[in-house]
Amino acid sequence: MAGAQAAGVHGREADGAAASAVKAAQAEGRLAEARERYAELVSRHQRRASRIAFHYLRDAADADEAVQDAFVKAYSHLHSFREELPFEVWFTRILINGCLDRIKARTRRERWITSMPDGPGGERDFAERTAGHEPSPEAQLLARERRRRVAEALARLPDRQRSVFMLSHYEGCTSREVSALTGLNESTVRVHLFRAIRKLRTLLGETTDESAGDKRRVDP
Repeated sequence: MAGAQAAGVHGREADGAAASAVKAAQAEGRLAEARERYAELVSRHQRRASRIAFHYLRDAADADEAVQDAFVKAYSHLHSFREELPFEVWFTRILINGCLDRIKARTRRERWITSMPDGPGGERDFAERTAGHEPSPEAQLLARERRRRVAEALARLPDRQRSVFMLSHYEGCTSREVSALTGLNESTVRVHLFRAIRKLRTLLGETTDESAGDKRRVDP
């Protein structure tokens, strides 16, 4: 465990050094050098970012696009990055917010499509005829609805609670590891995690109660 912690500290130091170098190169107009140093950060965080994005979006193509968009946005806004915050946490917030935006946009599209009239030659008729090998429309709808509720509930959490929850539940980090990533002490991490879980259960309970009389609870 001590080795893993040392590696984590070294990784954060390397991230900080690379981010600082990129910022300096950007400010001085040395853009080729900035892109080269930024590629180091992309290489270190690509796999983890893809895992997080896929957890949210459940679609490999959407996840890839979300990750690339997040890296581009982070590069464009690197001037706002504060070195006292680990790059990993700062970038993860950008990625998560981008995924949540995509889920909201997807939900709007799905509502528009489902509002289209049925009939021969219609979009829905074509989809139903060509999707026989996939889960039933009812199962797909329930899965989408569950993801939408969880995503909307996560978006309503305060930033620190959301970050602690994501690192703990989706990345499998211990309280000590989350503490090292965020700079919060372990007791504060546990408080944020407890409050995040309690808030999520409340929010998900509210949305479940509002959805067509369905009283089933959906755990995050």
